[in-house]
Amino acid sequence: MMKRVEANDPVAIYEMGVFRYEEGDYEGAFEYLTKGAELGDAGAHYLLSIMYDIGHGVEEDENKRVHHLEEAAIGGHPDARHNLSSFELRNGRMDRAVKHAIIAANLGHDISLGFLKSAYKVGGLVGGLISKDDFAATLRAHQAAVDATKSAQREEAEAGRRVM
Repeated sequence: MMKRVEANDPVAIYEMGVFRYEEGDYEGAFEYLTKGAELGDAGAHYLLSIMYDIGHGVEEDENKRVHHLEEAAIGGHPDARHNLSSFELRNGRMDRAVKHAIIAANLGHDISLGFLKSAYKVGGLVGGLISKDDFAATLRAHQAAVDATKSAQREEAEAGRRVM
């Protein structure tokens, strides 16, 4: 792992940041994750957004939190996209919240799909902001994303995990 970190492998650097974070070494995690984010790792940006949100190893900072969420979302991180949707919803920007939720759902994010489903059925806060065609397209894209993650190896690993 350290050879990959020394070779500036962004995934290895992110993994080392996660390891440090889970160990409670937030300063070490911050260093690795910052380097991973500089190398373009979406997961590193996402975890930095969490650190800035809850103040682990850094001072809470809404601007930096949102910056890292945006970078992670641009990098294709579904949870970041969902969190941006929630952020926009809290700030009354319903159209932006729906757009972020659609993108997250298209990436296979179940909670975002549930939000859109409720919004479509009930109307609620975002009533009228998602058309029938857009909702149908989102359902298809979500299913395609979920199907793309299925494999015999994953199902076997999941079955083994439940036994243990």
